[in-house]
Amino acid sequence: MTTPTSLPEASVQLYSLASEFSADTSGSLDKLAALGLRNVEAFAFVDRPAEIRAALDASGLASPTGHAPLLSDELWTPDGSIPTPAPEVVFEAAATIGIQTVIDPFVSPERWLTEDGVDDIAERLNRAADVAATFGLSVGYHNHAQEFVADFGGQTAYERFVALTDERVQLELDLFWALTGGQNVPALVAALGDRLTAVHVKDGVVPASNPWGPDAGELSTASLDQRHAGTGEVPLADALRAGTGIRYAVIEYDRAPGDVFADIAASLAFLTEGGFVR
Repeated sequence: MTTPTSLPEASVQLYSLASEFSADTSGSLDKLAALGLRNVEAFAFVDRPAEIRAALDASGLASPTGHAPLLSDELWTPDGSIPTPAPEVVFEAAATIGIQTVIDPFVSPERWLTEDGVDDIAERLNRAADVAATFGLSVGYHNHAQEFVADFGGQTAYERFVALTDERVQLELDLFWALTGGQNVPALVAALGDRLTAVHVKDGVVPASNPWGPDAGELSTASLDQRHAGTGEVPLADALRAGTGIRYAVIEYDRAPGDVFADIAASLAFLTEGGFVR
């Protein structure tokens, strides 16, 4: 159980406001600061670290965590796949911004379907942790629901991954996607213990079946019914109470239901008024 002295800090994943952030980086950060946030979680930061750092400093915000690919040779984009930057390039950019933990946000579903695939993911992240340490940084992994499709002798692919990764590797559990993957979310939070240093506070109506399951159709973000924290099906309160080492409660919408800044404010109110963050 968390205690008043170990409550996480609130943050927000900037992907939630991707279009607004791209159009007006400084103005978007100023709006987040005005809501009372002190932290954000950066994404797509490798190509412009100095610009992002300057905007964060001007807004009085920090980005202690950030998302960047560490485990894939190519990154999918609407215009085709592109090679991912070398880990050293990612970590140098992260250090410029002030990011302390670089979190890989997505590994292709097919790589989670075999034991060899999971072993490779874990081995790559362990190696990335070694490189990150030379920059004074740490690494982590952020789940969706594909990590819970395969089962190896009663152990999910995600559980196998956790067991194979070094204790230095941090975990960021997306609570909405974990529930979509059929997990008992508070129990999973408790089982991860102090390895779990961040959670994505995301709520809504969970898809009827895992979008990465064997019979699933193509996933469309437009089909997601995501709602303000505390108003959907995800047991956020119980999950947050089950954590023992959560440092950041990161608000995120894959698809904001309305004005994204009002939506972020509503989820922040859930966290603050519920006593889940400090």
